[in-house]
Amino acid sequence: MGTGSREQEFGQPRAMGGPQGPRHRQQELPLRILVPTQFVGAIIGKEGLTIKNITKQTQSKVDIHRKENAGTTEKAITIHSSKEGCSQACRMILEIMEKEANDTKIVDEVPLKVLAQNSLVGRLIGKEGRNLKKIEQDTGTKITISSLQDLTIYNQERTITVRGGVEECCNAEVEIMKKLREAHENDVASLNQTNMMSGLNLSALGIFSSGLSALPPASGVHGSLSAQANYSPLLGPPSLLGGLYGVPSSGALSHQQATAEQEVVYLFIPTPVVGALIGKKGQHIKELAHYAGASVKIAAPDNPDDPERMVIITGPPEAQYKAQGRIYGKLKTENFFIANEEGKLEAHIKVPSTAAGRVIGKGGKMVNELQNLTSAEVIVPRDQTPDENDEVFVKIIGHFFASQSAQRKIREIVQQVKQQERKHQQTVPTPSQPSK
Repeated sequence: MGTGSREQEFGQPRAMGGPQGPRHRQQELPLRILVPTQFVGAIIGKEGLTIKNITKQTQSKVDIHRKENAGTTEKAITIHSSKEGCSQACRMILEIMEKEANDTKIVDEVPLKVLAQNSLVGRLIGKEGRNLKKIEQDTGTKITISSLQDLTIYNQERTITVRGGVEECCNAEVEIMKKLREAHENDVASLNQTNMMSGLNLSALGIFSSGLSALPPASGVHGSLSAQANYSPLLGPPSLLGGLYGVPSSGALSHQQATAEQEVVYLFIPTPVVGALIGKKGQHIKELAHYAGASVKIAAPDNPDDPERMVIITGPPEAQYKAQGRIYGKLKTENFFIANEEGKLEAHIKVPSTAAGRVIGKGGKMVNELQNLTSAEVIVPRDQTPDENDEVFVKIIGHFFASQSAQRKIREIVQQVKQQERKHQQTVPTPSQPSK
C-alpha cells in the first residue's frame, strides 16, 4: 500500500487488463464510483487488509482518491481491471458498504454511484431514454443521472445513481459499463481513424498522454499541455472538450502547419453563444486563433433573428482540429448542448464539383459508408450550383470526433480525385504532341 500526493493506490499495475500489457491498459475504460466518505475506512480495512484482498481476488488496481475534494461527503474510487474484474471489485465494495450501513445504522440505503464522462452519457441514455429504461427494466433498478448544470470546467463527469439491492445494482453496473465502453471505444476508434486519415500530429496536442484526466486549475493556463491536462483516451481530451482552461498558447506556427494545405470549414453555432466565443473586446476569439494557429472569423448574420451564426475557420488540418475542438468545448461549458447530449454541430466544407459524385458514391454507397464509419451525418445537397471556383458544399452533422473523422475522410476522397485528374491530364496528348 502506497500513498501518493493525491490518492491512495492499491494493487499491482501488472494486474490491470491481464496479459495484454500497458498498451492495452491505456485503452481500457476504468470503472469509477463514488462512495460515502464514512465508508472509506471500512473499504480499506485495518492496515489495508480489506482493500488488498479485493485487489488480489479481482486482479485489479484500485485508486482511492482520499485527499481530493477535502471535506466532501463522498470520495471517488477508480478501478482498473478487465470488465469482469471491475464488476467483481464493485460487488465486493458494495457488500462492504451494505454491511457497514447495517451495522452502524448511519444511512438507510447505499446506492451505487457510477461516474461517467459527459461525452459518453448521451449514448448510455439512448434515443428517448430507451437504453436506460431497458437497463432499469432488465435489472429491477431505478437509475437517475445528475444534471448537466452540475458540470464545471474542473469536472466533466456525470453521476449515474443506481438504486436497488446489491445484486440488482451489480447487474445494472454490468449493463451501464457495457454501454459506456462501447461509446468510449467508438470515440477512440474515431480519433485513431482521424489520425490515420489526416496524418495529424495529435501527440503534439497532448491527445495520447497517459493517465487519468484531471482538469487543472485556471492558474495553470501557461504550463505544458501534456503535463497539465494529463489526457487519456479513457475520459476525453479536457483541453479540447472541457472549455477554456488548461490550454497553453500555441506560439508561432510550426513548420508543418505553415506548409500544410490550408482548409476552410464553416461551423454553425447557436447565436446566443457568439458573445461568449468572442469574449470581452474580442480577447477569447484572438486567443483561440493564436492557440490553434488558424484564422477564426464570425460571419455577419443574414438577419437578426437567425438562430445560428457561421464561424469561418481557415487553417491546416491540425489547426482545424484544435480550433473546432476549442469551439465545441466552449459550447459545452456554456451549456448549449443541454438539449443534445452528444453535442452535435453542423459543419460545411467545400469540395470540387467533380468530387461530389465520389463523396456520394454509386447509389449513395460511399456516403452511407462514411456515415457508418464516422457516426456523423453526411449530406451532399442535390441541385447545387457550383461557385466561381467550381466547388459545392458538403454538410457534416455530428459530435466533435465524428465531425473530425468525416472531414478527414472527405478530404481524402477529394485528394484522390485530384490525383486522378492530374494523372489524366498528363496522359492526354496536346496539339503539339499528337498521338501516333
